[in-house]
Amino acid sequence: MTPSESNSRAPHLRPPYYGLDELGFRNIQQVYRNLAVPKLLEHALARKEGVLAANGAFCVETGKYTGRSPNDRFIVDEPFIHDEVHWNKVNVGLSPEKFDLLHRRVLAYIQGKDLYIFDGYIGSDPNYRMSVRIINELAYQNMFVHQMFIRPTAQELETHHADFTIIAVPGLQGDPGIDGINSEAFIVVSFAKKLILVGGSFYSGEMKKSAFSFMNYYMTKRDVLPMHCSANMDDEGNTALFFGLSGTGKTTLSADTSRRLIGDDEHGWSSDGIFNFEGGCYAKTIRLSREKEPEIWDAMRYGSLLENVILDEETRIPDYDDGRLTQNTRGAYPINYIPNCVIPGIGGHPIAVIFLTADAFGVLPPISKLTTEQAIYHFMSGYTSKLAGTERGITEPEATFSACFGKPFLPLSATVYGEMLAKRLEEHKETTSVYLINTGWTGGPYGVGQRFDIQDTRYMVWAALNGNLKDVKFNPHPIFKILVPESVPNVDPKILNPKNTWSDPDAYDRQATQLAKKFIENFKRFKTAEPEIIAAGPNLD
Repeated sequence: MTPSESNSRAPHLRPPYYGLDELGFRNIQQVYRNLAVPKLLEHALARKEGVLAANGAFCVETGKYTGRSPNDRFIVDEPFIHDEVHWNKVNVGLSPEKFDLLHRRVLAYIQGKDLYIFDGYIGSDPNYRMSVRIINELAYQNMFVHQMFIRPTAQELETHHADFTIIAVPGLQGDPGIDGINSEAFIVVSFAKKLILVGGSFYSGEMKKSAFSFMNYYMTKRDVLPMHCSANMDDEGNTALFFGLSGTGKTTLSADTSRRLIGDDEHGWSSDGIFNFEGGCYAKTIRLSREKEPEIWDAMRYGSLLENVILDEETRIPDYDDGRLTQNTRGAYPINYIPNCVIPGIGGHPIAVIFLTADAFGVLPPISKLTTEQAIYHFMSGYTSKLAGTERGITEPEATFSACFGKPFLPLSATVYGEMLAKRLEEHKETTSVYLINTGWTGGPYGVGQRFDIQDTRYMVWAALNGNLKDVKFNPHPIFKILVPESVPNVDPKILNPKNTWSDPDAYDRQATQLAKKFIENFKRFKTAEPEIIAAGPNLD
């Protein structure tokens, strides 16, 4: 038995803490560090944290919290970062005193329990990666982070020293009256102490996204643009980025049999190129099918984690069409479960940047090309629709603007990230094209029209990436001014102009005008934006 499997040969000996005592931990029952997946599964099964599905994946239910809970996320308001953080409804402050109290409650709660440690990295490029330590009370959540982040070699583990730490205790419920929070759940980031506390929610994605928020602050200090996007490349190494919120198609469209996956959700763009922050994927599985998403379907196997997926009581076969617990069913798996993935997850500067939006108004064309100014405008706008289940309380698509296609995870002003993207696009303007692709509705708004067929969307993505649009004529949209192609190989030309898909053209114009007004009103908050960026928005004259 090695130290990575157990840290005590005899139960009467106090186990080594692997430095946990330096963080204030006391009286821990047993500490397990960087257990292999089979060991973690054995522990999770023995502790009855979940069950094995017929495909070999470990299946759990996360209870009340089946998605992120943005209203329970806080940033500690410390002098270290007070003047940098963009304080708003998303970035809500918590006093250092309340954080210290909550931290003490976490340490008290953990006493007498077993703990699981994952020591690893975030950032595939060793020139920019950060070391992370994640401490879990649950074995299956430790398996989640083991599969989601970058696993160290044996030699790296010997010298590992965390740049920041996450403590996840879903069994501890916070107290709004005492802790200064909003509910029993809490996700609190202290940039000064480089410590993140996650509690009250069993949804594993809270650990992943809190780590992303941390990277979204520190990467900007190193001239790296942190991005909520997926990335892949072709056999020649030509890289593409896919921006978008959950449910817009980042994971599905980047897991492409004709291309090599770099990563499905979080990346950095440095002066050297693109690199994945993570070592795994976290895909939505609602209505997952082998026909439409074969790579993700096959990734649901031993070593993967399924959240809130209904299993047949007798056969344990997953029913991906059953959303009785949530529409936000999830599957987590290491990136090497996707065939032909890129390891390490590093690529060159992108030849294509694709913004994905699920337009619930049914107004935007399925594909359009953007000028550099339009690219920055739409990046900072981040228009999409929140889809059912992605956040608590969302039961049907809801139009929203999420700056940089990731506002919930951005501690700094959107203008910071917008300026960094503008810099990168200017540096590579001769080789990088930007497209806006609508994976939402056509023929009418949500409830009237229908969503674009995924195969049509794939054809449009392939055309953008393979250079098939170079000789195609583009026409500016009369209101949004984005450039709409007249043809795309294998796609019915009728659907390219959204107005043609509506039974009532006048109703389309009214709807488009309403959406344009929302864009204009939303962009007023970017008071320091350059005039040419503001002018790249919709035109109602």
